[in-house]
Formats: sequence, structure tokens, C-alpha cells
Amino acid sequence: MIYGRVVQTAAAIADVFRAERTRVLATVIRVCNGDFQLAEEAVQDAFETALARWPTEGMPDEPRGWLVSVARFKAIDTIRRRVKLREIVAAQGAEAAGDPDAALAAIGELGPLTDDRLRLIFTCCHPALASEAQVALTLRTLGGLTTEEIARAFLASPTTMAQRLVRAKTKIRDAKIPYVVPEASELAERTDAVMSVIYLIFNEGYAATAGDEWVRRDLCGEAIRLGRLLVELTDGQEAKGLLALMLLHDARRDARVDANGDLVLLEDQDRSTWNRAQIDEALALVPQALRGPGGAGSYAVQAAIAALHASAKTPAETDWPQIAGLYATLYRRTPTAIVALNHAVAIAMWQGPAAGLALMDPLKDQLADYHLWHAARADLLRRSGDHRAAATAYRKALALVGSDPERRFLERRLVEVT
Repeated sequence: MIYGRVVQTAAAIADVFRAERTRVLATVIRVCNGDFQLAEEAVQDAFETALARWPTEGMPDEPRGWLVSVARFKAIDTIRRRVKLREIVAAQGAEAAGDPDAALAAIGELGPLTDDRLRLIFTCCHPALASEAQVALTLRTLGGLTTEEIARAFLASPTTMAQRLVRAKTKIRDAKIPYVVPEASELAERTDAVMSVIYLIFNEGYAATAGDEWVRRDLCGEAIRLGRLLVELTDGQEAKGLLALMLLHDARRDARVDANGDLVLLEDQDRSTWNRAQIDEALALVPQALRGPGGAGSYAVQAAIAALHASAKTPAETDWPQIAGLYATLYRRTPTAIVALNHAVAIAMWQGPAAGLALMDPLKDQLADYHLWHAARADLLRRSGDHRAAATAYRKALALVGSDPERRFLERRLVEVT
């Protein structure tokens, strides 16, 4: 009986870890005055204490509050040990560094256990940090991924990723980046940065830029979880658009690769395997994102495009005229060459390859090093019957592509036209 109770409690602690880790860490970072490293160590110690005590003492009524309180005292103990070490060093004739009393005073009182995750999101995505550091720190603190998992996801060495995380935390400490939600005048700009980080994480999972996996489900899942969190905490119109966009794309993930891990184009996918629950959830969010008081943002417009694809029962039923119109709207909001390329593809699907090529070719100078421009152009040339020009374009795309599944797809297409 005792063994069974211990096992049940261990499982319950694991559930609490998954459900509450981010909340606990976010609060402890606040009470540690923004010291990420100290807070992470204290939270880890608190969960280890729970593993040792809860099986015999029972789980407290408020597990999160218990963990935060224990972590706070663990942090205080850590600072006291550091102070003692400095005293020993000073007694041996070395100069004591820092102000021990100030260090202890920095450990704030708990106060009400409000949700500190919003502060944590904005701190991780502070504009003073480099974009790669924002991504790594967001995945580490809010996503709960290990340094090794983040390194593997972005094809970096664990040492490199660990150094990146240390530099980010040091920057936050040394630059005294405030652990706060931005003022109202800064909120929109800073929220845009947060959404950009989340979507960058999602895109790396949805269509990996390198490596032998086309879809990295763990990254997609983390990005969607962060997107849900942002909607929960801000109820923002564009945050809903971002969440809807990610849900719609991710709903097709099982159809995007075959049993061999090779990519399958949208027009060839088995639509019965699409996740209808995610699609329905997203379709309910899209109108809210499009019709809010601030007007439709870029994520909302992209979500509307994805919704049209998800609503088509067959490729032939896809509303390409409306998709082309939405891409034109998106280009007015975000006038980038990538958006122009997608608009050209939509025009080609609506009006034919020649119309698409007429819009695509002027983008050559801007997208000469972008493999998807060459691949899209090759596809339109193939559809129009110009196999020689298509082969040339496929070869250029192959010279630039990074992921192995895309490479294999382009190689198959090249064989078809040669």
C-alpha cells in the first residue's frame, strides 16, 4: 500500500511539474528580483524537496504556493551560502565582493500568487536581447525544454546553446532589464516581438530549415502552447490570429509527410487525416482576429488564408481568387518579397502559370538566394510545359536548399523534367 501511494504521489508531482512549472518559475524569478539562474536552481530544488516529502507528508492543498514558498527559501539559503563563502575569502585577505545585505534584501516577499508569466514572456523577448537569445530563453523558461533539446531543435551544439542562454541571462541582469509588463505605450510593439519569437519557433518546427526531419512536432507543440498562453494572458486580437494560424497549419502535419518522411504537397494531401478539432478551434478564432477594433493584422490575414485552404474539401474547391485577394491585402500591410512570392503563386493557381511567372520574375534580385523562389518558379515552368527552364530552376533550388526532405522532393521533380 505504501509503495502504491508513493508511486501515485510521484505521478501527481509529475503532473504538477508539467502544469505549474512555468507559473512557479515566473513567480520565483520575480521574487528573486529577475535573477533567472538563482530562480531556476531554487525551483529545481523545490521540486526535489516535493519528491522527498510529499509521498509521506501528503500533497499540500495549494501545490503551487507551497513550491513557490520553498523555492524562495532555497534562494535565500543559496545567497547565505554565497555570503558565507565571501566572508571566508575576505578573512583570508581577499576583497569581499558585493553587498551581502542587499543580496538578501533582493529576495522579495511572495505577495499574492498572481500570474507572473506575462512578465516572463516580455522579459524573455526584450528587444535588448538578440533574436536567437530570445528564442532560446523563451523555450528554456516558458517551454521547459532542456538546453540539449533546444540545441538539437536548432541544430546547434549544447555548449553553444548553453553559452547563448548564459549570455541572455547575464544581459538581463547586467542591463537591469525590468521584470515587468511594458507600459501601455510600449505594449503593442513589445507584443509584436513576442509573437514574432513564437512564430519563429513554430516555423522551425513546421518546415525545418535544415536536417533530415521536415516537421519537428515538439517545436510546433511548444509554439502553440505559448500562443495559447499569450491569448490567455492578453486576450489580444492579433494573438488570436497567430494562434489560429498555427493551429491551421499544424492541423495538416500528419498529411505533410509520407511514411518515408518525404514531403507531400498540399494538393496531394489526404485531407481526411487533417485534425478537424484544431481546424474548428481555429475557424472560431479567425473572425475575432479579423473584426476587432484594431483592424486585421498580418497574422489574422494569414490565418484567413489558411482557413480557406482548410475549408476546401478538395483541391479543386480552393477559393484561389479570395486567397489572391488576401495576399494582396497582406502585402499592403507587410510589403515583403516573400508575401509577393506567395501572391504570385496564388495568382498562378487562379489565372494560370504565365500570370504567376509575370509577377514572380521581377522578384529575382530580392530572392536570388531563396530556394523557394527558384522552386516555385520551377513548378510554374513545369506546369507551363517549359521543362528545360524548369530543370535549370530546380537545379538552382537544389543548390540552396537545406532540409533533406525538400532536397529529395526537388530531386524527384528534376528527374520528371529531364
